[in-house]
Amino acid sequence: MKRIFGIILIISLSLTFLVISIEQSSYNKKYFHRSYEKYNIEKVTNVPMNELLSITDNIILYLKNKGGDELLSPFFNEREILHMRDVQGLFDLARWIKYICIILSTTMLIYFNKKKDYMILGKSMLFGLFINHILLLILGVLAYYDFNKYFTYFHLLFFTNDLWILNPKTDLMIQMLPEEFFMGMAKNIMLLFFIYLAILQVLGYIYIKKGKIIYGRAIKKD
Repeated sequence: MKRIFGIILIISLSLTFLVISIEQSSYNKKYFHRSYEKYNIEKVTNVPMNELLSITDNIILYLKNKGGDELLSPFFNEREILHMRDVQGLFDLARWIKYICIILSTTMLIYFNKKKDYMILGKSMLFGLFINHILLLILGVLAYYDFNKYFTYFHLLFFTNDLWILNPKTDLMIQMLPEEFFMGMAKNIMLLFFIYLAILQVLGYIYIKKGKIIYGRAIKKD
């Protein structure tokens, strides 16, 4: 049972901090601003920077589900808005996954702490989370060699229509957010996720040390 709980902890922690990494990167207005400057989006779109940033505010609010189509309709066409509805749906789903996994993670942490099973808890966090590093490495290599290919696979997997195929000549959204923008976003998500994993694994190491101390004291008493 403890092994099963350890696996649940690993999965729930992984999903929690993956979603957090996605959210923090996607809501980072500074990254949008840097991207607009880097790829000369003002010239591409013929939209001044202050307006681009205002549109960005609305996009972020929309992704947070703090408003409906009225946030986007002044700037984007019907196809773009319909696609963003799908994107908003994915973010809503990710939020629910995050909330459920936070509850599961908290429950598992409380369980192991009450049982004082610090060794199992620590090993689950330190060693179990390494699976994420392997996945990150694989995804990083694939994206490095052909980001477009796997970005396309992502859309085919998570969207049931072709609304994500936009025209860079006429659609503002793809003009504002070219493929290079998403490449940088993917890097930010992976880096942030890696940092969170490292912090969790350090905590796991601390739990292992704590478990060894308690185990050593128990032996001395015997």
